[in-house]
Amino acid sequence: MHEALGSRLPGLFLVTSTGVAATAVGHFVPTIGAPVVAVSLGIIVSTLHPLRPSVRPGLRFGSRSVLQASIILLGATLSLGQVASTGARSLPVLLGSLTVALVASQVIGRVLSVKKDLRLLIGIGTGICGASAIAATEAVIGASEADVSYAISTIFTFNIVAVLSFPALGHLMGLSPHAFGLWAGTAINDLSSVVAASTVYGHGAASYAVVVKLTRTLAIIPITIALGIMRSRTAPPRTAPSPDRRRIIKVREVVPMFIIWFLAAAAADTARLIPSSWHSSLTSTAQVLITFALAAIGLSTQAQAIRRTGAKPLLLGALVWLIVLSTSLGLQFSLGA
Repeated sequence: MHEALGSRLPGLFLVTSTGVAATAVGHFVPTIGAPVVAVSLGIIVSTLHPLRPSVRPGLRFGSRSVLQASIILLGATLSLGQVASTGARSLPVLLGSLTVALVASQVIGRVLSVKKDLRLLIGIGTGICGASAIAATEAVIGASEADVSYAISTIFTFNIVAVLSFPALGHLMGLSPHAFGLWAGTAINDLSSVVAASTVYGHGAASYAVVVKLTRTLAIIPITIALGIMRSRTAPPRTAPSPDRRRIIKVREVVPMFIIWFLAAAAADTARLIPSSWHSSLTSTAQVLITFALAAIGLSTQAQAIRRTGAKPLLLGALVWLIVLSTSLGLQFSLGA
């Protein structure tokens, strides 16, 4: 325990310093917001001054555990009824955008001559939940490390673009907080970027976007099951992995525990175990944690890895993402969601 804490301290100190600076800047430019400032500062620092390996444990903790804690705090301000109704209302847009992402990645990927596994990883990462969906899919299809790295770098590139551009685009289109939350939750790849963009837009947008995004994340369960069945039927016996090497996918590998804690926090709020007078403080605390988590994500950015991805996967990721965000908006307006 103490060793783990000690290994994280250098990175956490850097995250805290960047987060505090971003919070101060965000106070003077509220239209941009502290989370966007945090990820931008992190990218600038990591690009201008490559970070030592000693800070990596703290950055990983900040970008994952701190972000997850902020999501759980947001859950404590929502009732289970709100969570269920939001998830149900978003399903048509979620399913439409997911279908478009999977089909577009295959069609465009073939045209661009992107490898089958790589285009599948990019499609699922764009359509569901970024790096976590890529990791779960890789465990089923056994993609190469290079393909996984390229897919994650591609998805991460457009996460950053989304954080920096979505709030301004939402205001330009005059989207309500709920409309923006639904758009962000269905069209931005990774949870951290959804939280960052919607937090800048406003609290109503953030709460709605988080629920939509978590509902979208659950789609990885049927997708990985379907892929597993398809691969088991099509893989030649001589190339099938041996029993001792075959990886068994566990539920907690595709359903992160923080989602369970999020629902538990919402259940506690539903049972009125959390006083409504605490909601404002919980929301403010969550926003601070989000800023610090985005600072960690920005600091973790490796520009060289993104450059190594190459033009074709990046082009595929860009086209699929643009199609998904356009589809999400179109479905919202046509369905009145």
